[in-house]
Amino acid sequence: MAEKNPPPDGDELEFGPELPILPIRNAVLFPGAVAPFDVGREKSVALVEGVDNLDTPVIAIFAQRDPSTDDPSHKDLYPIGCAARVLKALKHSSGNYSLILQGLTRIRLEKVTQERPYLVARVQRIEEEEADDVEAETLAISLRDIAKQMIQLMPELPREAGSLIESIKSPGALADLVAANLDAPVEEKAQLIETLDVKERIRKVLRLLTRQLELLKMRERINSQIKEEMGKNQREYVLRQQLKAIKEELGDDDGDQGDLDGVDERITKANLPKEAEEVSRKQLSRLRSMQVGSAEYTVVRTYLDWILDVPWTAQTQDNLDIAAVRKVLDADHYGLEKVKKRILEYLAVRKLKQDKKGPILCFLGPPGVGKTSLGRSIANALGRKFHRISLGGVHDEAAIRGHRRTYVGALPGQIIQGMKKAGTVNPLFMMDEVDKLGHDFRGDPSSALLEVLDPEQNNTFADHYLEIPYDLSNVMFIATANISDPIPAPLRDRMEILEIPGYTRREKLAIALRHLLPKQLDEHGIKAEQLTVKDTALEIIIDFYTREAGVRELERQIAAVVRGVAVMIAEAQVESRVVENEDDIQEFLGAPKYTSEVAERTSESGVATGLAWTRVGGEILFIEATRMHGTGKLQLTGQLGDVMKESAHAALSYVRTNAHSLGVPEDFLEKSDLHIHIPAGGMPKDGPSAGVTMFTALVSLLTGIRVRHDVAMTGEITLRGRVLPVGGIKEKVLAAHRAGIKRIALPERNRVDLEEVPKEILESLEFIFTTRMDQVLEATLESLPRPIEKKVDGGEKAAEAVAN
Repeated sequence: MAEKNPPPDGDELEFGPELPILPIRNAVLFPGAVAPFDVGREKSVALVEGVDNLDTPVIAIFAQRDPSTDDPSHKDLYPIGCAARVLKALKHSSGNYSLILQGLTRIRLEKVTQERPYLVARVQRIEEEEADDVEAETLAISLRDIAKQMIQLMPELPREAGSLIESIKSPGALADLVAANLDAPVEEKAQLIETLDVKERIRKVLRLLTRQLELLKMRERINSQIKEEMGKNQREYVLRQQLKAIKEELGDDDGDQGDLDGVDERITKANLPKEAEEVSRKQLSRLRSMQVGSAEYTVVRTYLDWILDVPWTAQTQDNLDIAAVRKVLDADHYGLEKVKKRILEYLAVRKLKQDKKGPILCFLGPPGVGKTSLGRSIANALGRKFHRISLGGVHDEAAIRGHRRTYVGALPGQIIQGMKKAGTVNPLFMMDEVDKLGHDFRGDPSSALLEVLDPEQNNTFADHYLEIPYDLSNVMFIATANISDPIPAPLRDRMEILEIPGYTRREKLAIALRHLLPKQLDEHGIKAEQLTVKDTALEIIIDFYTREAGVRELERQIAAVVRGVAVMIAEAQVESRVVENEDDIQEFLGAPKYTSEVAERTSESGVATGLAWTRVGGEILFIEATRMHGTGKLQLTGQLGDVMKESAHAALSYVRTNAHSLGVPEDFLEKSDLHIHIPAGGMPKDGPSAGVTMFTALVSLLTGIRVRHDVAMTGEITLRGRVLPVGGIKEKVLAAHRAGIKRIALPERNRVDLEEVPKEILESLEFIFTTRMDQVLEATLESLPRPIEKKVDGGEKAAEAVAN
């Protein structure tokens, strides 16, 4: 609708005794005031459309007593209202109207004369009495002052409001203007419009205005206090909000951490256990009441993110095709049949029993035999996620269980962090170097692992950071270690230990051909047709350039050969190269690093070859004995442990006790000292297995009979001449084979341990099984010593005659 022509002033505007009535809710229109109203009720719309055609439409405005009444009658309206001029009417698409009304004068509702289509009533115009005495003027001045103070405390009011207050000279009009803008209930405003006495009306307005002024002053004081108490956090919050708005304008919004609706949705979709969901909901509720910039907000939000990021139900499907898994394992690793057999057994049981818990294994073996890569291969074969944790040098229990959230920068332990990275509840966890865990004042991580690796407890693993039970029962744990002794007994008891001994010469050759050589060719960008390494060349590298149980050094030597060929190809010296003999190898690797010392070491009496077990596999051990002028002392050198020293004393005692039968003079120690030395003195040595070797070296020294150069031995001895079993037989046999030994003397009770030795090794060696020390001499010396006849004096002969 178009705006009406400017009507005449209110004093000149005339209206009849009957006016259409527009009831209004929650508002009162005062004379002189201009206010907008929305009209939507059926009668009200009909009223607007009915008076729209008049040049100067005037309607009666009365406030409703009860705003919930949709069709008010005479009794539902306050008796005093205001005649109003319709300045503008705008019709909306919904059929409703927006009106701008100007109050003209007070009117009294006398009688309703029409109810349809809208209310029409007889009204009486109430004339305003002028109050021009001193009291009225004083009240008006007070009202202006308080109104100006209100305007200053309300910055949302326009600047012209003060000028308007000053321009109104009539006390009654001033009271109506202030009353129209008061924030007061409808009941109180209705009392003001019904108050016809100007001075009384000003007093009522003053009381309401003074009360509202006090409220504004109190609010101002509170705001001032809050602003003074605003510290760094509040300023940071404001700056962050501004930064957020700037990023949104630039289209560079990276997500608001304060957007907690998304967190609520994540909690709903995460399918959390009951306890985890309760904790998440509680923390989210706390988060909603915090300021985004506060430090506590960051701590709680990070904790909530960890709960939601850790997998609770997501899991991968195990590949239960046993043949396919066997094929993958065989393709990745040569040999290691015992480990492969155990994995296939687990798969078979898992296929028959779906809820079978993950096994907890420990691969025990020397470095370089493929323990870690085997774990990765198992994960690949099973179709599980793989995560590796290095435990070497870990001293802090918090590395396993995490830190409590009271610490600044607290995080979960490596177990929960690994679960987050894996993203499933059934990954394969490789716990490397479990034998190298330490402990100090910060706690014992091996004790924390007891719960992790116990199938009866790890379904409720408690991380100090999460403080929510977490189920690890579906995880397949595989630990690795070089030796079992440093592993605490309770932890060792919780793991199924699978020993991975060193590789044989044949196995190393197969690994080099299948895995190491192709890998190095690929890493150095050389095609297979550009470099051919024959089996004989690889055997030379194995025999003369490496001395290890694993294949790491072998891989490094092969890499050196490949790099040498790469230089030739890059310099265009050759297009391809064949490496097949010792001269070719020496061209790239130099002179051989290792040679057989057995024949040289045993070319004289008093030297015997023993077998020892070390952390890196088996080794041959040379024991040298010599005799010098002295007073019957025994000297031991070579950094020997207490047990090995005791074995040397036991060997010497047995030789002295059985000197005649061994062909040794009974007084061999009266004017001489014995010295037993084990070379490689920089390496600590201990254990009882060198007992037979020390005994053989002493007998060889004292009799002058040399020990066979192709024989090695191991076994513990007793003072009664018995040979007892020892450990590490497979590693010792492999070491003897690498060193070129042809005959090995073993304790009889170690015969069963040869079942683990590869068949080709057994076929290339001769084994002599012994139960007594004289049998060891028969197997190891070039010839047996001649017994010395015992001299019998006169007293002994008389005693023998009496006995007869």
